[in-house]
Amino acid sequence: MVADSVALARRYYDALDAREYGELEALLAPSFVQRRPDRTFEGRDAFVRFMREDRPMTDTRHDLLDVFGADDRVTGRGRLLDADGEPVVEFADVFRFEHGRITRLDTYTR
Repeated sequence: MVADSVALARRYYDALDAREYGELEALLAPSFVQRRPDRTFEGRDAFVRFMREDRPMTDTRHDLLDVFGADDRVTGRGRLLDADGEPVVEFADVFRFEHGRITRLDTYTR
């Protein structure tokens, strides 16, 4: 499952960067939860709605330095870049998976 989970994590970043919200929704379990320094999203619908309609910067991309994992956990580490390619924040995302979908994402930033 590790290789599949790493691929799913990479697809998550690709979907966000391409603003492919249908693909993003398909990757997440309905009970998906994201915890990050500034807020918590409870449920896939709330998270996808925020990403589609409310996030302050939509023209960003994830510059991944590492994506690695074991069993049902994968960690992605990198930088979020703005439209000009300038770093906005460094991050580490810890993904949890069940039945081929992302169930939880804990995001750490600096």
